[in-house]
Amino acid sequence: MRLFGLLGYPLTHSFSQKYFTEKFHKLGITDADYENFSIPEIEELRNILATKKDLAGFNITIPYKKAVISFLDEASDPVRKMGACNCIKIIEGKLKGYNTDVVGFQQSLEPFLKPAHKAALILGTGGASAAVEYVFQQMQIPYQFVSRTGSAEAISYQDLNKEVIEAHQLIINTTPLGMYPHVDACPEIPYQFLTPQHHLFDLIYNPNETKFLQLGKQQGTTIQNGFEMLILQAEESWRIWNEIY
Repeated sequence: MRLFGLLGYPLTHSFSQKYFTEKFHKLGITDADYENFSIPEIEELRNILATKKDLAGFNITIPYKKAVISFLDEASDPVRKMGACNCIKIIEGKLKGYNTDVVGFQQSLEPFLKPAHKAALILGTGGASAAVEYVFQQMQIPYQFVSRTGSAEAISYQDLNKEVIEAHQLIINTTPLGMYPHVDACPEIPYQFLTPQHHLFDLIYNPNETKFLQLGKQQGTTIQNGFEMLILQAEESWRIWNEIY
């Protein structure tokens, strides 16, 4: 029996467990299982690795995409460059880290890109934002991080004005603001300056249309949630776990 799973905290609802359980059933796979590992401290991963001898690979979600790096024996090139990992494959007790968010984000965003989309704002600086940054670097799209407090790497939400919004036609929410059950929350950007030239991408998939996306749509923007990205990254994880090492 091969065991796979999802590592994070809290895991109140898991798309991944439902998705892979249904996938195994549809494909007639009877020697694989997918389990949630909801741990309040990353150090508890050591106990999971020691006791779950059948564990062949697992996904990582909030808040451990950066913290899990210290557990890796080997890392893919994107993981080394971005310092964030959301997929691990275990071979003979050795952990190799990958980032499937990169594949999911790029492949889901590309069909929405237009010539007017020349620069991007990345809302948030957590593990998910690293994948977005990596993709924009590969696509040569200039970007600016936005966080609650300004720093050398990011401007603050208070710095967002009409000029900044007009200069960045792609706005990507990588924060958990607006995620179920806190559906009334949203990033504090000046939505009144958005135009039909803007595209809003929320990595959140539950609810289907967050307040961030609703407020953008009211201004005529195109909008996109993270559901397709989630499917694509899950399929990339499955490919990695089953490829010849």
